[in-house]
Amino acid sequence: MLVAVSLIECFFLLTVSAAQTIQVDITPAHVTNRFVPNETLGAGVDRIPAAAIDKDLLEPVLKQVFASGWQPVTYRQNTELAIEAWHWNPQGTWSDPAGKGYFTGSATPTETIRYSYGYSLPHRGTTRNDGTDNAGFSRLTDGDLNTYWKSNPYLTQRFTGESDALHSQWVILDLTQNQQVDSIRIAWAQPYATRYVVQYWTGDDPIKAQTKGVWETFPHGEVTAGNGGTETIRLSDNPSPIRFVRILMTESSNTCDSHQPADAKLDDPRNCVGYAIRELYLGTTTADGDFHDILRHTADQEQTATYASSVDPWHEPSDLLSTKQAQVGFDLFYTSGVTRGLPAMIPVALLYDTPDNAAAEIEYLKKRNYPISYVEMGEESDGQFMVPEDYGALYLQWAAALHRIDPKLKLGGPSFQGVNKDIEVWPDANGKVSWLGRFLDYLKQHSRMNDLAFFSFEHYPYDGCKTPWGTLYDEPDLVNHIMQVWREDGVPLNVPMFITESNLSPAASETYMDMFAGVWLADYIGSFLNSGGNGVYFFHYLPLQMEHGCNDSPGTFGMFTVDANYQIQQPLSQFFVAQLINLEWVQPGAGEHLVFPAKSDIDDGAGHALVTAYAVKRPDDQWSVMAVNRDQLNAHRVRLVFQDQATQATTFFSGAVDVSTFGKNQYQWHPAETQFLAHSEHSGEQPVIAITKGKADPDGPVLHTRQTGEKDAWYDLPAASVVVFRGKLVR
Repeated sequence: MLVAVSLIECFFLLTVSAAQTIQVDITPAHVTNRFVPNETLGAGVDRIPAAAIDKDLLEPVLKQVFASGWQPVTYRQNTELAIEAWHWNPQGTWSDPAGKGYFTGSATPTETIRYSYGYSLPHRGTTRNDGTDNAGFSRLTDGDLNTYWKSNPYLTQRFTGESDALHSQWVILDLTQNQQVDSIRIAWAQPYATRYVVQYWTGDDPIKAQTKGVWETFPHGEVTAGNGGTETIRLSDNPSPIRFVRILMTESSNTCDSHQPADAKLDDPRNCVGYAIRELYLGTTTADGDFHDILRHTADQEQTATYASSVDPWHEPSDLLSTKQAQVGFDLFYTSGVTRGLPAMIPVALLYDTPDNAAAEIEYLKKRNYPISYVEMGEESDGQFMVPEDYGALYLQWAAALHRIDPKLKLGGPSFQGVNKDIEVWPDANGKVSWLGRFLDYLKQHSRMNDLAFFSFEHYPYDGCKTPWGTLYDEPDLVNHIMQVWREDGVPLNVPMFITESNLSPAASETYMDMFAGVWLADYIGSFLNSGGNGVYFFHYLPLQMEHGCNDSPGTFGMFTVDANYQIQQPLSQFFVAQLINLEWVQPGAGEHLVFPAKSDIDDGAGHALVTAYAVKRPDDQWSVMAVNRDQLNAHRVRLVFQDQATQATTFFSGAVDVSTFGKNQYQWHPAETQFLAHSEHSGEQPVIAITKGKADPDGPVLHTRQTGEKDAWYDLPAASVVVFRGKLVR
């Protein structure tokens, strides 16, 4: 045993670089942030399998979850990503007495709400977006003239008070490759467009790269007196190669759709505004006058793909397709203990819902006396391809409805997807392309900036299929950059910024279980707070089953592996790093922490910092430094120096220094073995399956030691590790 220890020590000394420095700037004027842990460091609860709700929200599991130290909770609203209307309360009323239409949940507490569900929208016009994956389909090319796409009525003059031309609606056809086109056929439903243009895109992709091209109107593509019915338009004299086609609608017939027959007693203006199309056809017209369609019409993902600016949230009970997945019911959410008694960030559905339903939700929560910290308006509007002015119009309508319930509610959004650069959209009349900048302009133009109490976005920095170790070097710059972008877009300094959902990537993989994920988490949280962030939420708080991930590897967004019954088997690297952040680096509770700049002089010779550091002064008067050694192979030995640049005074840790270490000696993930199947043995089975389970060995815990701080003290950072040093300075 003595020989083994000696060999380990020799190896460590051989791989330790010469003593180098982490320097902390403790100048009072240089404080970069102030935060309170039980308001700032939280986690998210999303739509999950109903079985997970039943198993996870129980005391034995929650006790292990709480050991991670995350504090406040944000309730994630997933139904909008799937183009669904949210019945946050299964009990409620329909706008049509026949039991269909626009649903408003009951604001009167009766039965305990355990689950809530999303209802698919029968007037959907988007084949797929960044939330639906490959589920569902568009009614624009489904081959059924009895179905139709319809735009959101809340974007019409009847509800916005603005000209419909200011909120023009559109649908786009994607042919996947250039095809010869000179004609279009539009089978309109009611209401139809009386004024519209048909355009083609000059660039590569008008959805993913909206500033790299322009929309050009076909030579004969302008219609100023549309009559509805089925219109066939010869767009140009000769066919030309086209991939993307857009119909841009600016004036409606304002005639009533099929949900409001002429002889019906129902009088709902939402049925009689906007635009509706039964089916689209595109192709060429030959000299004999025959139209030749090139689109694929089918009610599944094989249809010719379409995109739509918005969707009417009208639906009926049969549109509830599955109850296997559910949003946690609000009563269970608040009474299970998962909120730890703290106020929670609550969402309202906005993109595919009604202001009445959102207001009823808040009224219900207030009647139950459930504490709300913030209300997030909608979910990932950018991923739903909504233009900022349309989101702004809905935002203001919803804000007015919610503030009638409680004028003190803190509203915000738009919960952007996890992007690393500014979100750009087709230029407006002034040539402005920044999504956020234009949304803020819309609020200012309507003198409603006070309705934006916070700005929220998500953070998924990496492509889950492309995560070599060196990508870790990018994280601090990615966080710093995107927060600077939002401020430059116009987010006022007095509006707090929250990352309301975050992890490595939007796609799970084995990387999530590796030490890579733990090292990343420390850098991410430290960078966000150092950059002035006001609240951050880890995703996902509750334990979930492994899911099929990048490169056919199994992965989980959670902090644990679980068995088939959702019982926790092992904590993962992010669990232990969460403990370092929440229980060692900061002092848990409601005390204010001050963040100070810190940096090391250790790099890889190519300008990448191998060691990053994040320093806080805690309310217990201790200084705490979280050092992240991103060097995968080499340990480093450092000195910790604290300097007040105003007085040029330099000081050091003195007395007992608590050291908490988590690295390769505490944790190693051993991946699952996978096997390729030439043809699936079972229907719908993945072509690559795991034949063994991955496991961590060793699997923690964090190593706690103590050493004496002094001027010449050095501190060890093992390879690929996160280490927290905590103590008091020489007085």
